[in-house]
Amino acid sequence: MSFEFIKKLPTPEEIRTEYPLSEYAANVKQKRDAMIRDVFTGASDKFLVIIGPCSADNEDAVCDYINRLAKVQDKVSDKIILVPRIYTNKPRTTGEGYKGMVHQPDPEKKPDLLAGLIAIRKLHIRAIEETGLTAADEMLYPENYRYLSDLLSYVAIGARSVEDQQHRLTVSGMDVAAGMKNPTSGDFSVMLNSVVAAQCSHSFSYRGWEVKTTGNDLAHVILRGAVNKHGNNLPNYHYEDLNLLLEMYDARDLKNPAAIIDANHSNSGKQYAEQVRIVKEVLHSRSVNPRLNEMIKGVMVESYIEPGCQKIGTANHVYGKSITDPCLGWTESEELIYQIHEMC
Repeated sequence: MSFEFIKKLPTPEEIRTEYPLSEYAANVKQKRDAMIRDVFTGASDKFLVIIGPCSADNEDAVCDYINRLAKVQDKVSDKIILVPRIYTNKPRTTGEGYKGMVHQPDPEKKPDLLAGLIAIRKLHIRAIEETGLTAADEMLYPENYRYLSDLLSYVAIGARSVEDQQHRLTVSGMDVAAGMKNPTSGDFSVMLNSVVAAQCSHSFSYRGWEVKTTGNDLAHVILRGAVNKHGNNLPNYHYEDLNLLLEMYDARDLKNPAAIIDANHSNSGKQYAEQVRIVKEVLHSRSVNPRLNEMIKGVMVESYIEPGCQKIGTANHVYGKSITDPCLGWTESEELIYQIHEMC
């Protein structure tokens, strides 16, 4: 057989029962979900900054980072909602390499999905309990969503997943904000079609059940740049791109039209320091066009404690430094948040 069945994994209900959410954390999530919903519906004019490591590779370092974010959140809460990135699932272009904590709780050891499912749940719970901040994560595997669905306040669907029907239909059953990235081709129509699908009700097969969803009126787009047939990066955060998106939203009957701008990936060409400039340009575009100000609800920034990145297994491993894409360091990140606060 081409499949080797290694072990049967516990159901989400079993894992959630073994590692439950406290009443305090559940209340935090309820309040944070409502705050973020208000941003997307237009009831609040606060600005979202979805910020954190490219990949959540180490529980202590990630929680250290989020504790720092929590202190900054207290200072900017009048204008900004900080949503930490705790990305425990990592898509890989070729399928090779570190696929996130859900696969490898220890990046230097062999995959162990059972240990990974437990590790990612414990990490998210710890972050909420210590900081009062609920997080964003990427949904790489739709069937795994319910292992974390009671913990997340924001879900991202990646550029390689956004055309997949199961991802779209699973988003339609979420009750939190979900960002649909443009595909790597950059096609806005494909991206907006995914939002249409996510906002509709569907009946489909999910984890061995026939299910029916209500549709998610908080589904929206994330612009992350594109790659052309020659492998060149094509940014899509410029004023003209944002206006085009606005026109295409206007041509569709979608609820709560909104966009988050991803300042890294193909928008920066993974030149992580460029994220600061890109965010400022996006904020300037909002400032000169009231309709863009209304549509652009936030930015996404890759940031960690130390700037840059390092390879897994490096002899002199640096605490709090990315093992996947390069990130802004904490000093630059904190300064950027204060600059966003001034410009909003």
